[in-house]
Amino acid sequence: MNTIEKFMQTYTAAEDAVLAEMTREAHVKLLMPRMLSGHVQGKFLEQISRMLRPTCILEIGTFTGYSAICLAKGLQPGGILHTIEINDERELMIQKYIEKSGNADKLKLHIGDALDIVKQLDCQFDLVFIDGDKRQYSRYFEAVIEKVRTGGYLLADNIFWDNKVLAPHTHTDSYTHGILDFMELTRNDTRVESVVLPMRDGLLLMRKI
Repeated sequence: MNTIEKFMQTYTAAEDAVLAEMTREAHVKLLMPRMLSGHVQGKFLEQISRMLRPTCILEIGTFTGYSAICLAKGLQPGGILHTIEINDERELMIQKYIEKSGNADKLKLHIGDALDIVKQLDCQFDLVFIDGDKRQYSRYFEAVIEKVRTGGYLLADNIFWDNKVLAPHTHTDSYTHGILDFMELTRNDTRVESVVLPMRDGLLLMRKI
């Protein structure tokens, strides 16, 4: 953790006890625990959700459920968050922490391919958080954009991809170029207005026009 990250963490509201427990377990049991949204980004997602007061949220890429729990805090009474995870081995851990967080009535976990599941969801989304397979970001965007209400928001995580997007001729892998293709797509799409946020591994915030 660098100096700026320590400063941000120090002056960000404390992490919830359930989320802190989840973070510890992820570091013990899971490969790549850094995929967690984490303390500062989690609080940012929570604040965005509280500002929007959404009735329906979609998350693509659950991992452990950290970001889903943060986003659910801003839901209006009776609101729902649909979160999609392709790895069924994580289901028990996700459900455990959904229960511990007290959000079982607000969070609906789907296991499977997001592109298939999104087609089945009959919901107009106020907020979408894209954090799945980086190679599929453009396809996720196209799958959800018409289901986002006008004035709704989309967020995409990991758009810096460990700064590999800054050197695409060096980093020729499909993940890096999947993100770059997505960034070009959204930059040229007149349905959204975007801003890049230099938080953690980079966030793209988009408003549907």
